Amino acid sequence: MTTAPTSPARAEPVRLRRDRLTWSLYGYFVVWGWFLYSFNPAVPLLGRELGISKAQAGLHGTALAVGAVLAALATPRLLPRFGRRATLVGAGVLIALGTVLLVTGPGFAWTLSGVLVMALGANVAISAGQAGLVLHHRGTSSAAVTEANGVGSSVGLLGPLAVGACVAAGWGWRPAVAVTGLLAVATAVVVGFLPRRGVMAHPAEGAAPAVPAPAVDPAPATAAGPTAVAAPADGLPGGAGRPVADDAQAQATPDRDAARAAQPGAARASWCYLVAVVATLAVENATTFWSADLITQQTGAPAGIATAATAGLVAGMSVIRFVVGPLSLRIEPATLLACSFLLAIVGWAVLWTATDPAVALTGLVIAGFGYGAQYPLSIALLLSTAGGAADRAQSRATFAGGAAIGVAPFALGALADAFGAHSAFVLVPVMALVGAFAAFAGPRVARRPGRAAAVPDAR
Repeated sequence: MTTAPTSPARAEPVRLRRDRLTWSLYGYFVVWGWFLYSFNPAVPLLGRELGISKAQAGLHGTALAVGAVLAALATPRLLPRFGRRATLVGAGVLIALGTVLLVTGPGFAWTLSGVLVMALGANVAISAGQAGLVLHHRGTSSAAVTEANGVGSSVGLLGPLAVGACVAAGWGWRPAVAVTGLLAVATAVVVGFLPRRGVMAHPAEGAAPAVPAPAVDPAPATAAGPTAVAAPADGLPGGAGRPVADDAQAQATPDRDAARAAQPGAARASWCYLVAVVATLAVENATTFWSADLITQQTGAPAGIATAATAGLVAGMSVIRFVVGPLSLRIEPATLLACSFLLAIVGWAVLWTATDPAVALTGLVIAGFGYGAQYPLSIALLLSTAGGAADRAQSRATFAGGAAIGVAPFALGALADAFGAHSAFVLVPVMALVGAFAAFAGPRVARRPGRAAAVPDAR
């Protein structure tokens, strides 16, 4: 009697598993999303209120950048000394303090200082939280980071609407932005009650026995099974790894992050993805700062309506993030990233040629479909090429991205002063094309053999 051959077991689809830690870290993305999408569209209103030029108002973007650069320098030092949990709680306190300075400040110096303090806290929180998600979720990190940004932008969608409603009611922009401080305090309290284990373990506990790390096969993962990967270093001194047994996410899933980090050209690819991150942040912040001004000039819409219209951009960003997250587990994220930059240019073209508020809103929604995918995909690709050095790679991205945030809104504001907002907005598709090229080049240089096989130190 012969036995029928056993058919190979069908591989289960890779899924993102969310737990208490995941949802808690998402809270800081909500805080950041609310602030960006309520304050950035309010910058022209702030400029008019203070009687300053567009270039001077754009300096609030420079303050955001300085905060990001300071955070990039501080975060790699704070995490090894205080641990991820304490660092995140302290960042929440800084966000709340900066928000108070911003909304109560009577003059230009006060508002700039408030934005600087707030940006410092927010970027520390996002840097520590984002790298924490990557280390916690590993093989599904692209989905986790994309969903985190999607949650943030979904709540942030209410920000422009809140600013528009407050302006229409005669209250000004400040009450809507003040909500940022309340959200920051609530998130800090939630994070403060997380248990100190896994990515939240204190550095002093980093010497806990860890599961021995298996050797990493330099070949990319294939359909035959996952690539073996060591537990990430998690930013602890001496490279102490987190105990895999303490992490609910350390399961046998096809780890594409490990495959990317093991590619011979991973270091060169990381530079491409860093360029994509910079282009993403430059495009997004330039648009959110000045699109309301463009709509007012081109369509004659009142300031309140033009500001509220930027919610269309955030709506598009929110929707696409919940689509791209699961999609990135089936389609190479770099391909999705390159397409997202091209889609953003289509949306920009509709916005730039619009003479009716409804058409401008449509352009913003289409642009949002592109913008929404860009940051989570580019940062996930950058961190996945870093292997166990995710915190240092995130620090580099924060530093470079901060520079982009500082330069792009200021440059567009200065160009708008000189040539008008319509002509100045040509800067947006130029930056998007740079991002598309970088995303396209990333996987190709990763597969090319070379001397460097690891991401350079981001210190």
